[in-house]
Amino acid sequence: MLAIIGGTGIYQMDGLEVIKEHQLSTPFGAPSASVIQGRMGGRDLFFLPRHGTAHQLLPSEVNYRANIWALKSLGVTQIIGLSAVGSLRQDIAPGDLSIPSQYFDFVKGNREKSFFGNGLAAHVSTAEPTCDKLTRALVDAANSIDINIHTGKTYGCVDGPRLGTRAESFFLRGAAGCDLVGMTNVPEVFLAREAQICYCTVAIATDYDCWLDDPAQHVTVEQVIARYGASLEKAKMVLYTLITSDNDIPESRECRESLACAVLTPVEVLSQEQRELLELLKR
Repeated sequence: MLAIIGGTGIYQMDGLEVIKEHQLSTPFGAPSASVIQGRMGGRDLFFLPRHGTAHQLLPSEVNYRANIWALKSLGVTQIIGLSAVGSLRQDIAPGDLSIPSQYFDFVKGNREKSFFGNGLAAHVSTAEPTCDKLTRALVDAANSIDINIHTGKTYGCVDGPRLGTRAESFFLRGAAGCDLVGMTNVPEVFLAREAQICYCTVAIATDYDCWLDDPAQHVTVEQVIARYGASLEKAKMVLYTLITSDNDIPESRECRESLACAVLTPVEVLSQEQRELLELLKR
């Protein structure tokens, strides 16, 4: 079952026939909004706006654990996120789409980054944090409508909400080897892996961050909004093409069995609440 997590500018799914609105509570608090269950092109799917229905949540205020738990509880096995990012490479121009395959966690705040802890120990491999099969399906959908998507890129995640300094931009593109910078995919990508959900993001480049010498190229909120609309339509076209195709969207075994050898705490010492959490994550 597929879910779409909408980022900036995506608070509803155009063309989605709404079947039900799920108002969920989770052990981790409330998700960003109600989860919309719908149908598009004969395919059932779920939709959740990451920042809330009115973009009222900062990246550090998003309850990532509640979002992933809510989707998992509804039977979601695949997630495609949509995210606005800054480009740290000349060849990823504003307006381009990318699918990151790697992540650099530069978040220094107190975001809750794991479902585990407090008596339940597990260590999930994130050497390859995204789903290669889901990525391939998106690329094939994009190619079929002559839209190019960069792949094999590294996304550096920062706290926000402020836009970065030039020093930070140079560090991310230099020492950290990042190609994109954003504020929301960590811990979302890692929580999806802990929940055995196939995950990838379509990242929409809005600007060149602030590493270029020309101050006119340095990111501003006005530029982000002005450049975002047309690029967002491209991303929506790719999603629509994938969702309405007759092809099954394949799942990666590595994603769907990520907890197979990761949990260290014996089940018999877990509380009932911890057992229920683990049972849900392993579905």
